[in-house]
Amino acid sequence: MTQTIVFDVGETLTKDDRYWASWADWLGVPRHTVSALVGVVVSQGRDATDALRLLNPDMDVASAYRARESAGRGEYLDESDLYPDVRPALGALQKAGKRIIVAGNQTARAGELLRELDLPADLVATSGDWGVAKPDPSFFDRVLEAAGCAPDEVLYVGDHPVNDVFPAKAAGMRVAHLRRGPWGQLWADDPEVAAAADWSVDSLTRVVALVAGEDTAGGDGAESGDGVGSGWGVIGGAGGE
Repeated sequence: MTQTIVFDVGETLTKDDRYWASWADWLGVPRHTVSALVGVVVSQGRDATDALRLLNPDMDVASAYRARESAGRGEYLDESDLYPDVRPALGALQKAGKRIIVAGNQTARAGELLRELDLPADLVATSGDWGVAKPDPSFFDRVLEAAGCAPDEVLYVGDHPVNDVFPAKAAGMRVAHLRRGPWGQLWADDPEVAAAADWSVDSLTRVVALVAGEDTAGGDGAESGDGVGSGWGVIGGAGGE
């Protein structure tokens, strides 16, 4: 039975619109151009920051990030950056007695901003906080340490196959692949993702439903009859929420 639910950050809890728009404004190019290039590199299985290097092959992204911070144009997050299902879902799961962890590949500054939003979570941590990033197995070791329970009692929710689905499954956790954002939508029906994930969900409220179904069934079932370890079960319609 699930005791801890771990949520990725980008395109799981937060929309990436502001992040990429701010880079476009900093570089002086149309926002649509950056969005389109992100789509290109995502479709090629490359790191999203390669979109910036397509605009400037010589760019040192870390140095540019620091320059933006120094100029007062660094990272920013507020309530509008959250998907609308985030607070209701995390709050419902926490109220049900589950431990809620937020852990993603973000900077230490992003971690500070996320904690300032006071999410219904027991722990908010980023790769910048921990000094290790997904998909490194050490990141998932840190996740399990924070979870405080057996790997098969942890449900990991994320959109990215390489950074979320595959390494979380390799660490022994159960996985809900979120069909959201460029990565989640592009690889939603990929056979390897389907084989690795225990569930496919189109919103975080569906995660609440499947955990509630599991609890009702005493740990042997979930919503729509998809039991733990039963393979690929799509929870919810294609449109999402």
